[in-house]
Amino acid sequence: MRAHYNRDDLGKGVRGKYFKEFSEGHNLVLLQPEVAKFFPSEEAVNEALLSLIKLAQTSTHLTKKSS
Repeated sequence: MRAHYNRDDLGKGVRGKYFKEFSEGHNLVLLQPEVAKFFPSEEAVNEALLSLIKLAQTSTHLTKKSS
């Protein structure tokens, strides 16, 4: 904390004040640095994963034996 800030002026902090609300609406995942450098945003990650899911579902249907 910088010297010109006075801790008493900041009020009492509450640990985990928004944790429940945040965890209900978000799923945080830590990417390895070599993976993260290819994705500039969360939208890019989601788009890539959705494409992979669609591809996997399509290829699964192609390899299943029909009965």
